Amino acid sequence: MSAMKANRETILLLSITILLPLLVFSSNPPFSCDPSDPSTQNYSFCNQTLSIKLRVQDLISRLTLEEKIAQLGDIAPPIGRLGVPGYKWWSESLHGVSSGGRGIHFDGLIKTATSFPQVILTAASFNPLLWFQIGQVIGIEARAIYNIGQAEGLTFWAPNINIFRDPRWGRGQETPGEDPFTTSKYATYYVRGLQGDSYEGDKSQILQASACCKHFTAYDLDNWEGIVRDSFNAIVTEQDLEDTFQPPFKSCVEDGRATGIMCSYNEVNGVPSCANYTLLTQTARGKWGFNGYITSDCDAVADVYESQHYAQTPEDAVAYVLKAGMDVNCGNYLQKFTGSAIQQGKIIEGDVNRALYNLFSIRMRLGLFGKPNSSIGPDHVCSQEHQTLALQAAKEGIVLLKNTDNLLPLTKSLVLSLGVIGPNANNYTVLLGDYAGPPCQIITPLMGLQAYVKNIKYSNGCDDVACKTSYIDQAVQIASSVDYVILFMGLDQSQETEALDRLDLNLPGLQQDLITSVAKAAKKPVILVLLCGGPIDISFAKNDPKIGAILWAGYPGQAGGTAIAKILFGEHNPGGKLPVTWYPQEYTRIPMNIMNMRADLNTKYPGRTYRFYKGKTVFPFGYGLSYSNYSHEFLSKSKNTINLQAISKGTTNANYYEIEEIGLEACEKLKFPTIVRVKNHGPLDGNHPVLLFFRWPNELKGRPIKQLIGFKSTNLKAGEMTHVDFLVSPCEHLSRAREDGKRVIDKGSHFLMVEENQIEIFM
Repeated sequence: MSAMKANRETILLLSITILLPLLVFSSNPPFSCDPSDPSTQNYSFCNQTLSIKLRVQDLISRLTLEEKIAQLGDIAPPIGRLGVPGYKWWSESLHGVSSGGRGIHFDGLIKTATSFPQVILTAASFNPLLWFQIGQVIGIEARAIYNIGQAEGLTFWAPNINIFRDPRWGRGQETPGEDPFTTSKYATYYVRGLQGDSYEGDKSQILQASACCKHFTAYDLDNWEGIVRDSFNAIVTEQDLEDTFQPPFKSCVEDGRATGIMCSYNEVNGVPSCANYTLLTQTARGKWGFNGYITSDCDAVADVYESQHYAQTPEDAVAYVLKAGMDVNCGNYLQKFTGSAIQQGKIIEGDVNRALYNLFSIRMRLGLFGKPNSSIGPDHVCSQEHQTLALQAAKEGIVLLKNTDNLLPLTKSLVLSLGVIGPNANNYTVLLGDYAGPPCQIITPLMGLQAYVKNIKYSNGCDDVACKTSYIDQAVQIASSVDYVILFMGLDQSQETEALDRLDLNLPGLQQDLITSVAKAAKKPVILVLLCGGPIDISFAKNDPKIGAILWAGYPGQAGGTAIAKILFGEHNPGGKLPVTWYPQEYTRIPMNIMNMRADLNTKYPGRTYRFYKGKTVFPFGYGLSYSNYSHEFLSKSKNTINLQAISKGTTNANYYEIEEIGLEACEKLKFPTIVRVKNHGPLDGNHPVLLFFRWPNELKGRPIKQLIGFKSTNLKAGEMTHVDFLVSPCEHLSRAREDGKRVIDKGSHFLMVEENQIEIFM
């Protein structure tokens, strides 16, 4: 492990610790072009009436080569003679402003920030407005921290929009799950919120903060069975790139208008991502119109030479990444070796100027070349409104997996005594997940339940989540002496995190023995609450009649304990849906480094994710119960026929129409609405995500089993009915990727599905 990576892991550990106040504190945000400095009037780059292009060109023209090279690392030093302060590119904001990275400091008046649920749980709400609002809050709090002088940068390396391809991935918790469509929508709305754009995508004049789509691309393995991300070569088909790995990044750029991209550690088909001209320049900037900066992951440029051996010298590595289109290195590799690369003729000064143009453009778009607007201040951080949103996010994401005989919700007056057992019941750090900042406050599950029940008996059941030592006898004694028992089990960051993939899908250590022993001893069926990011094989609990209810609460953030208690006691009706398939333990027989999404029955390879997996599940993607019963019905049951032959521009195959032949204008005209009637039959009011799927009549030619193409979150009172409108785009939603990556629409029947209902569309 390099010094940079070791330092990074230290920083991330600090990010889940509530930091003590330090003595050093500055109340002035760093900015260039101070109007009180007369010399700035002579600099065109300070003239805000000029275009950013002209201002950046002027600034670059004033720099020496040495000054230029110094700007290529994530710690960019000040340019004192021009009044340009230093800048730190690396800050984190995955689910709240974090102390991870270098740019944010909780060492002054502001010591905390709103800590939302880890992304995998937020995704389970299937509520794009919520995702936008979370991004918006994070952007506001980031700007407030900057304005008060506790930040040295406003570029945040989030969201993580890699596909949760394998359930063992330690960083799957950071993502919106396994579905490309869901992940694409999450990317769009989180980025719009954080950068200060409107929900509909109207662009703000000045970036509130800068979002970065990461990790580009096909990155979803950290450290498994001796295979590590720094040297892993992801072998990915053109078909899988087109319909699985690339769509979230395309949406992040085209729809979200993200201003940053991070290239990943791994190679893709033999080429390091950060040295891949096709990815960075031809695809991101060329095809998608990306307008922003591209950073490496930390020490990924060094990996090009030291781990992947793609480059013969450090100077070659520098040349590869700069020519590919990367702009800044998390680390100091460019700062160390760019000068010698120029001397050796491997690159020219123009390559450096190109990178600097993108870097300084972002800083100007953030409004940092001119006194920043200081209207956003400390009172915007941890406001009651923001903390209420954190609670809402946790409530909407939590998924009810089992509820035999309507054990839940509990009736407060009937719970005279309660046993609370488990290593995750009263451990605040487990609620946060990785890349968390110091929270405004934190409520553990035990604390949340104490607001409802006075007589609580508590045992952690295990020394820790690893549960190598358990206290089963103590837990059994409690279980046999109380009216109800709730177990809080699962995982934490010692089991799944960055640089740590799991080897199996079972509960750690003696957790299962603890659960079954307690369930056997309890007077009534017990309630199991799982805190974890990745899925767990809990088939034993699903099938055990002594375990009456199961909740998945992810890593629910600062308000997690309150949200769980409100759901257990019926003050909130759970509506979350799983954003990832929960597989049985036998799935781990598949090597994690096989990237193929599609099943291969000849080799008994079962495929990956709900779109292609042909095997048993513990719980399927999109699964989630409620305290209410809902019905769904398409308003039109007649067959819909769409005539593509009449508008296709070129020759067509006998079996399909090529999207390129149809053209953008015709694709727009092909869009059609479909309406689903949804009714809440009670007994409780509730949030209910409606998921619209699409399937083909068969799975030939690599077609997915089914594909999510739309979702909307509804809020219905008991007995209430509503109509949910979807706009279906055949070119986007009803097409598939051929083996060569080209998209086509098959002729014949297609089916739209919501729950048990479907309608046929004929092309």
